[in-house]
Amino acid sequence: MSLPEFKLLRPRSAAEAIARLAEHAGNIRILAGGTDLLPSMQQKLFEPSYVLDIRRIAELKGIRPQPDGGVELGALTPLTDIERSDVLREHYPVLPEAARTVASPVLRNMGTIGGNICLDTRCLWYNQSLQWRKSCGFCIKKDGDLCHVAPGGSECWAVFSGDTPAALLCLDAEIEIANCSGVRRVKLADFYTGMGDDYRKLRSDELVTRILLPASSSGYRGAYRKLRVRGSIDYPLAGVAVVLKRSNGHIEDARIALTAVNPAPVLVRGATELLAGKRLTEELAEAAGVLAARTAKPLTTSALTPEYRREMIRVFTKRVVLSLAAET
Repeated sequence: MSLPEFKLLRPRSAAEAIARLAEHAGNIRILAGGTDLLPSMQQKLFEPSYVLDIRRIAELKGIRPQPDGGVELGALTPLTDIERSDVLREHYPVLPEAARTVASPVLRNMGTIGGNICLDTRCLWYNQSLQWRKSCGFCIKKDGDLCHVAPGGSECWAVFSGDTPAALLCLDAEIEIANCSGVRRVKLADFYTGMGDDYRKLRSDELVTRILLPASSSGYRGAYRKLRVRGSIDYPLAGVAVVLKRSNGHIEDARIALTAVNPAPVLVRGATELLAGKRLTEELAEAAGVLAARTAKPLTTSALTPEYRREMIRVFTKRVVLSLAAET
């Protein structure tokens, strides 16, 4: 499949990139790593007149510890750098672990943390060639008015399948978004809409520039587990991130987040209240798994059944909670 025709723009600074976004808003796509954008353009899911190549903007790269104990990540920081960062491994271990599971080493060299946050939602009926989609009458997310996942429904159920956002939700991360009028910070949890076809609160003239990890989330033990058909390359079909802090043999605090089973990455509500202040038992870990499974809303957006994906959320959550609480 060939790429559609477009004009490539290569800004030298974030300010120039933002200016080009404003100039061509609605008819431009951002190329960071390109690992998801280019295949989607080949499938004719996106046919912009302009592609903004921001890969050479050095100010949007890097892992920078802050004076207050937090860490700032440039949105263009490669996932490989996230995976290998000693600072992140020591203070925010769930994030490097999630980054390590993304695709393959070659793709992690290209893919960026900002790109993973902004990853398009996916579905069996959407991520196909133009000819295939045309034969099915298209779908709500692209060119049609029918949801093949939930026939008769008026909402798109394409799922969010980025790995690192689940870890970032557990870390209470914020993101910085810039446009010609200035910058704004939003909680990552507030960035996603929960709708498959309009899944993020990012205007066409805006650019994600930084990710901010708070000092208050430093020091939590963390782990990430994902379900996929192949051991590398594949997107998650179910993903669980868990962080917790222990004190005197009890769980002082804990957070659980899911990905690939909802139109947005989500925190498991009630997980903190369920686990905090208690001594871990297998029964408590099982209860956490059941709570996580109830939060998951997988539908037939992938080759695996929704029932299996939901069950694996329960299993992964229980296993991760037990493994983290057992660490010394």
